[in-house]
This record gives sequence, structure tokens and C-alpha cells, in this order.
Amino acid sequence: VVAEGQLDVVVVILDFEDIDVSVASGLVRADAGAVWDDVVAMSVDCGLGGIECLSGIPGNAGAVPVQNVGAYGAETSDVLTQVYLYERATRTATWVPAADLELAYRYSNLKFTGRGVVLAVELQLTTDGLSRPLRFGQLTQNPGERRPVADVREDVLKLRRGKGMVLDPEDHDTWSAGSFFTNPIVEPQVADSIQEAVRAARGDEDADRMPRHAVGEGGEGKEKLSAAWLIERAGFAKGYPGEESGAKATLSTKHTLALTNRGEATADDIVALARDIRAGVQKAFGVTLEPEPIWLGVSI
Repeated sequence: VVAEGQLDVVVVILDFEDIDVSVASGLVRADAGAVWDDVVAMSVDCGLGGIECLSGIPGNAGAVPVQNVGAYGAETSDVLTQVYLYERATRTATWVPAADLELAYRYSNLKFTGRGVVLAVELQLTTDGLSRPLRFGQLTQNPGERRPVADVREDVLKLRRGKGMVLDPEDHDTWSAGSFFTNPIVEPQVADSIQEAVRAARGDEDADRMPRHAVGEGGEGKEKLSAAWLIERAGFAKGYPGEESGAKATLSTKHTLALTNRGEATADDIVALARDIRAGVQKAFGVTLEPEPIWLGVSI
């Protein structure tokens, strides 16, 4: 999210985009400037599995490990072996093991720290033509099954388009920064209190459907909730505040986790909407949503 007007920052574009795929070993190396979905498409075309669930995510390969990009039950950390990293402190570039990046949910020690710049990534994929074990309900009715990678990529792209998460210049629902807030990770008792609040307000059926998932390594004892689900239960419908309001920034009409530019929105319009949504969820459930985008010259 970039402030209006001039900013005293330097933008460096990493204008190198080679992708090297070894079909035999499943090893993939991509320059930081390579379009991420091109990396996924090439890997899938070669019958390699592991990143098919990350299809359709915009941006370049060098950004992917910075926040451990993930979708539909898969994360970059599942397949990332190392990154070629320019370290600002030493002004040197070396291959750094993925284990040194402290990868976690939407996090690495490259994010917000200024540690360095990713120049290339290396991924270890599988070579049998099958996806990673699927967990996301809209991709499988049999958790743990593996399907042909091309089929999974096609299904993921279809799901993303249905949520307005694949850019279409004619569709303002796709004019967004993607999922704007991360899914909150809370103590079980906090999740319990939210569920009971929903039960009291909306009944057992809705409360019993509340998404809550145990967090794995690094977050033992906590649970991940759905930010979109909380936003909707806090009273924010798709398209909020609605076309009739004349707002230049609204929630997507397809997905409540995307804040969209309806054609003439400024950064201030997006920030105001983000503050409105976050304040509403905080008031309803006592949970503070954290934004995913990087902020330049402005803050929530």
C-alpha cells in the first residue's frame, strides 16, 4: 500500500528471469525476476509436483519466500531448499538454506527486517506427476490424496477466478492486493469465546461451522481462524459498503478478504476501509487483524 504523492525511496527492479527445471531430479531454480506463475506453469508442464496449489498467485519468484507464500493447504516452505540472498550487512550474495529463514505462516526473517534481497530461489519438487497431498476441501473430498498436477492447477485457477483473485482488467473485484488480512492465530480459549459469541448471535448451525485449525510447528497450542469468516460475522458483507455508497474502495463482491479499487480509489481510501474493517472485527470479537501488504509512506 503506497502513499499518495512522492516518496523518498529507491525502487530496484530485478530484471532477470531465467527458470531452470530438471525433470529428472525435480530441482527448480528461478531468478528473482521470474513471474511466479510462470515458474508454477513450467513445473506443472514438466510433470513436477509441489507448487500446483500456488498457481495464479501474482508477483515474482523473489518475493515468494519473503512471506512464505501459501494457498490451499500448501506453503513455499514445503518445497524451498535455499535462496540466493544478497545480505545487506555484508554486501555479499550467497546461497542460504531455507532453514535459516525461520519460515512460518506468512513470515520469514526477510519480511520487514531489511536483512537482504532474494536474487534466486531453489525448490525441490516431486517427479511422479502427482500433486502434494491435498487437504483443502474445495480441491479434494479425500484429504491426503494426490492428483495429477495439471488437474490440480486447473482447479486452483478456477477457484481463484471465482474469488476475484486472478487479475482481469475488466473486473474491479480483481483490482486488489489479494488477501488483505492474515488469518489470526489465537489461543484456544479466544477461539472458544468467538464461537460462543457467534452461537449467541447467529445460532448453533453457523457457530458449528466456524473454521478453526490447530497450528503446527512453531505455534503449538494455538489455533488459526479464518479472517474472511470473522469479517463476515462482524457484519461486513461482500461489496461493503456497497455501490450505492459511492465508495471508491470496497470489499470485493466475491470475497470479503479482498479490499478493492473500484476504479478511482486512492491509498487513503484503501487505508480508511482497512481501518473500518479491522475496527469492526476488533469490536465484535476482540481480535486484531494484521494486514498482509507492505506499507510505504502510510500505515493502518
